[in-house]
Amino acid sequence: MKTIIKKYLLPSLFIMAVTTTVTAQTKRTTATKKTEKTATTKRSTTTTRNTTSRTTTNRVPSTKVTYKKPTRKVVSVRNISNKRTIKHNGQTYYYANNKYYTQSRGRYIVIAPKVGFRIKTLPTHFKRVRFGAHNYYNVDGTFYLEINNEYEVVDPEIGTVVYELPDDYEKVTIDGETYYEFANILYEKIQIDGTRAYEVVGIIDME
Repeated sequence: MKTIIKKYLLPSLFIMAVTTTVTAQTKRTTATKKTEKTATTKRSTTTTRNTTSRTTTNRVPSTKVTYKKPTRKVVSVRNISNKRTIKHNGQTYYYANNKYYTQSRGRYIVIAPKVGFRIKTLPTHFKRVRFGAHNYYNVDGTFYLEINNEYEVVDPEIGTVVYELPDDYEKVTIDGETYYEFANILYEKIQIDGTRAYEVVGIIDME
């Protein structure tokens, strides 16, 4: 009887012990791989978010911008009807016919809208432009956001797309690349589903 136990039972117990050990090691290895894979995925996701946030702002110094036309035509008039007065940073400006003016030597000179200008009513031909969390109102190249029942001139976010530019845009070059500029907003021409469009790629910082 003892001989039978030694011959058959002991080898069986040994095999069971080895099998249990291998199974435990396999589970630990699998768990470790899953943990490493999850950690790698999390690191990759974080990197992508950081990269995206860095590309949402692109301020360009005016000294780096070269205009195709060395001087810009100055538009001025002696009188403007139905003008509204706008106070901004201690200065007085005027708004009429969707244009902004400053006054000098008895004439009203058309200027690019400054960020922070506010009007109470938008012209009827505005276009809605949605990008990210913002609903912009675009009027002839000027972007507005609705704030406290008024409409404030703002800089659009990088990546905002429009399908046409105002007539008086200008071509500029930056580091040898050509862009389109209006009201210090820089655009790049792109194609969306075969349709020409313009993407906001930067804002010029005036010095």
